[in-house]
Amino acid sequence: MLRRRGTGVTTREPADVPPGETPDVSGAFPRLEETRLRELEEWGERRPTTRGEVLITEGEPEDTFFVLLSGRVAVVEALGTPDERVVRVHGPGRFLGELGVLTGQPAFLSDVVVDPGEVLAVPAARLRSLAARDSAFGDLVLRAYLVRRWLTLGEGVGFRIIGSRYSAATRKLREFAARNRLPHRFLDLETDPTAEQLLRSLGLGPADTPIVLYRGTLLRNPSTAELAPTFGLRDLGHGGEICDLVVVGAGPAGLAAAVYGASEGLDTTLLDGVAAGGQAARTSCIENYLGFPSGISGGELAERAVLQAEKFGVRRSVPSEVVGLAERDGHHVLRFADGDELVTRTVIVASGVRVRRLPVPGLDRFEDTCVYYAATPLEAQQCVGDPVVVVGGGNSAGQAAIFLSGHAAEVHLVVLEHTLGENMSRYLADRIAQDPRVEVHLHTAVEELAGADGRLEAVGVRDTVTGAQQRLPARDLMVFIGGEPSTSWLPDSVALDSGGYVLTGPGARRPGRTGAPGDAEPLLLETSLPGVFAAGDVRSGSVKRVASAAGEGAMAVRMVHEHLAALR
Repeated sequence: MLRRRGTGVTTREPADVPPGETPDVSGAFPRLEETRLRELEEWGERRPTTRGEVLITEGEPEDTFFVLLSGRVAVVEALGTPDERVVRVHGPGRFLGELGVLTGQPAFLSDVVVDPGEVLAVPAARLRSLAARDSAFGDLVLRAYLVRRWLTLGEGVGFRIIGSRYSAATRKLREFAARNRLPHRFLDLETDPTAEQLLRSLGLGPADTPIVLYRGTLLRNPSTAELAPTFGLRDLGHGGEICDLVVVGAGPAGLAAAVYGASEGLDTTLLDGVAAGGQAARTSCIENYLGFPSGISGGELAERAVLQAEKFGVRRSVPSEVVGLAERDGHHVLRFADGDELVTRTVIVASGVRVRRLPVPGLDRFEDTCVYYAATPLEAQQCVGDPVVVVGGGNSAGQAAIFLSGHAAEVHLVVLEHTLGENMSRYLADRIAQDPRVEVHLHTAVEELAGADGRLEAVGVRDTVTGAQQRLPARDLMVFIGGEPSTSWLPDSVALDSGGYVLTGPGARRPGRTGAPGDAEPLLLETSLPGVFAAGDVRSGSVKRVASAAGEGAMAVRMVHEHLAALR
């Protein structure tokens, strides 16, 4: 029998444990040297293990960093259920766990002793302190955990989402899980026979979907707000307290602001309506961001930034949709869609832009099923073997075309501009021009979407120079035609330019300022409302690049300090 750590619950031992260790993959499972093990002993304690002992339990916080000194440990999915599966096996010298050790998220897998031996147990809080003091060790652990998360996302382990790929509700759940990099498996009623079998075993039918299965609990069509607390994504404190700084929007600007704000001693809360990363997280590979010569996916960049933010004590809440901003007793009050409020001394508006919809008749018929505004592994899974049309002439569209060409049957890139280099970086335009897998249609506009029952079949386009029309085969449509500022939640006291972007600095001057503390001329990134700042894509005149957005987020924090000092 098997006993779970810290409980009296027993279950059977994991079945079909492979005889050997799982090989290391890209640094995911490094073996610690003896000198490192001796150093770690000062931070933890040696503990004997017994066969069947559960060191890490799926669904519970990973509060301990375990290093295996002797024996073997199996990493198991769905422990104790009919779907139980051994994912990998570790031997002496390896450390256990996943990103939850650093973030406090619950575990997505269980770690079970299969051969008794000994472990070194270090409390997670001590591990974080040690990683901050020893950067080499911290980098080793961080890289391993990031690669492990990447592996689990690719292996389809974690909680299960059952529904139809053509269901808007199912797609919303899948996008939430993917954008927040939550390990999960999607069972598609359209293509996976096990999905319907599972539903029947639960006494459900297709009309009851989407459903989510996690730790034996069944949720029928849950909202993303219902799922978020389960995975440690919502933390607004205990209520009643007044924050120093609230950052609205967790794109590159917001993440940078949160990191710098918290690291400089400000009580900081970071909010986003969907997930960390913003528009950058919708990109498969960012190749022109300083410090990453081989490129980095927007999702991984966001995940690294979130780890930094949490290391400095940032409270993060996703999804938290801000619908209003008001003044009360000299403070700023943020109002949420669910009716809750959050009070703060200062605000950084980093809400970025909303994706711009394609102005074509009939878009509504396909938008919930076949139209996408991102190109990540989630979208790539959707279009495997399908013909795909990508619309846009900027870097996001170019990266999407290159990325999807490795998954789709054919990729058509529809560009309104007369040359690829007009709004696209030269390196990317050259790569596309040399890629036979991508067919480029210059000076071309989308005029029609054809299909039935929410399933796209073709995209009608017209050459804006010759007037020639043609139909491009398409099962999926990817749209990257820019965005519109996300500012509808701001009050009239925050001045906007003619395009709806937030004015800051000299451009935000409004009549009636007294020059008193807190009411002087606005600082460079301050809006017309004292104590409210703007950074990144949402700001009027900003450079729409990841590096500049991150820089503005850091600058805004410096000005928050100046504002608070003036008030004091």
